[in-house]
Amino acid sequence: MKRIFSLLWCVLALASCSESTAKTEEEQEVVSDNFELSTELVLGDRGAIWGFEFLPDGGIIFTERSGKIGIFKDGKVTELAGVPKVAYESQGGLLDIALHPDFANNGWIYTAYLENVGKAARMNLIRFKIENNALANVEKLLSTSATNEWKGHNGSRILFDKHGYLFWSVGEGGKTSRGGKDSPNKNAQNVKELWGKVHRLHDDGKIPSDNPVLPGNTEPTSIYSYGHRNPQGLAYNAEADEVWESEHGPRGGDELNLIKKGENYGWPFVSYGINYDEVDISGKKHEGYTEPTFQWTPSLGACGLTYLTSDKYGSWKGSLFAGALALNHVSRIYFENGVAKEEKILQDVGRVRDVVQGPDGFLYLSLEGPGRIVKVVPSPKTK
Repeated sequence: MKRIFSLLWCVLALASCSESTAKTEEEQEVVSDNFELSTELVLGDRGAIWGFEFLPDGGIIFTERSGKIGIFKDGKVTELAGVPKVAYESQGGLLDIALHPDFANNGWIYTAYLENVGKAARMNLIRFKIENNALANVEKLLSTSATNEWKGHNGSRILFDKHGYLFWSVGEGGKTSRGGKDSPNKNAQNVKELWGKVHRLHDDGKIPSDNPVLPGNTEPTSIYSYGHRNPQGLAYNAEADEVWESEHGPRGGDELNLIKKGENYGWPFVSYGINYDEVDISGKKHEGYTEPTFQWTPSLGACGLTYLTSDKYGSWKGSLFAGALALNHVSRIYFENGVAKEEKILQDVGRVRDVVQGPDGFLYLSLEGPGRIVKVVPSPKTK
């Protein structure tokens, strides 16, 4: 279950995680008056690890954008057979992966990938089980239109909330990406298109009856929120029952959003960023659209997001942690008097693709160049 772990999972996985973690220290940085952070290599020398999850038996299941699904356990990686053919080009490929909340009993695993259809491509959300180290019982739950001609801005993250609803973020796709009222790509505003949205489904892909009826529609669809450019982070605060999303802006204007039912987050009509040719999009005028809780300018390349529920990092409990794919650090977002503030940690750690809280309460990162997973370890500050 994405970034939420039962007590049983924690107990089962804690010992195995500590056993399989190689004690290779990659970086150390003072980030607090009370402790330092270091990273320990868990898994290395892989392709681009887009998403990963901890299994109840202590293993780690992960995706590589090139189209591989692997299981790392006892120091070895087993690659699964039967993975669908993916469009591994531009920003496309095999993306996030998540476990069903009741995975220990039903065995369902969820993933999303870009698939070529003629000269364009579509995003698919599927679920499957594992039999004899291969995908089995594969079910396609939701697909976008096959209209992504440049194969970019696909999203995509997957998570479950405590009610068992499945959330899936999808980028705007289309022919190109440009902000402004005259943008040639308005997928994110088109409620008949699945691109540029955060979707909410039952675990079997059916549409919840209490999903919003959006302007221009007559009944609920899979769309829960819209107006998203390229959302590559989803996190869940179970105590507050909040879904958080992070997305890439254009030149500046990366966003952290609290996802609310039926809300319009504005892309491509509004952004705190500007187009790559320096043409303004909307300035700071966002009337009629939902404002981001926090925005990053310059862009950090927001990718991967988790909500910390453990006490392993002291007062950081309750913070959000966003990966900085472009700026090579982790952004800690915390709140003071209801105002979101940022602290940059693990600077120069590398290109952060995903951030996950493990069943042992520690943070884990997937990094690129080469693909690897590291554990973030706090230790008492040395003089």
